[in-house]
Amino acid sequence: MEFCEFERIMSSKRMKRYVEACNGNTRKAMSLYRLNQRLAEEMFTIISYYEVALRNAIDRILVNALGTDWLRDAISSGGIFDNPRFLNTTRMMKKAYAELVSNGNYSNSKMLAAMEFGVWKYMYSAPQYKATGRLLLKVFPDKPKSSAQMQYNNNYIFNELDAVNRMRNRIAHHEPVCFMQNDSRISTEHLQNVYYKVMSLFEWMGIDSKSLLYGMDHVKSVCCLIEKL
Repeated sequence: MEFCEFERIMSSKRMKRYVEACNGNTRKAMSLYRLNQRLAEEMFTIISYYEVALRNAIDRILVNALGTDWLRDAISSGGIFDNPRFLNTTRMMKKAYAELVSNGNYSNSKMLAAMEFGVWKYMYSAPQYKATGRLLLKVFPDKPKSSAQMQYNNNYIFNELDAVNRMRNRIAHHEPVCFMQNDSRISTEHLQNVYYKVMSLFEWMGIDSKSLLYGMDHVKSVCCLIEKL
């Protein structure tokens, strides 16, 4: 496809950054755009695997502690999330629960699947970590031990998950991942930083990410292709 047609479809405003990054070489700009999309897809796959692993681990712990229908019970009157501090999370949970019930399709597993990544991130914010019994660091049995210099506590986990969540949302909204932040220079450094966070989080959960993602993880190889442009 000629660049003029590619630009018409993708928009000149969207392609401007790619053209600038490639010093006006429109053929390279199209290649960079395609590689950016490929990298985004690769990273989204990694995050999707991690999201499922995380929510399942959280669910196992809270089912044992709070019961089979802990999500439903948490948002019921008098439940642990029946509190103005959890307004956004509770609203999301109540909406999912109402839709499942109206369709005659409610189960804890289906409600679990309806939650966004942000719900699991906020399980490590101070109020929700406390409300769920301060149990959820058990999700990460192999995390480093805290020291006076570094606390690997719920706040640390929250911040790591927040970085992953932001990358997930960036990809979901079709924002580029192949540039320096607030710049048009080619760089995959930020994405790779988040990638290594995910790999560490897998490790801290006691999950062999190489085996889990066998044949699925091509993030580093696509980053290399982008950096060579």
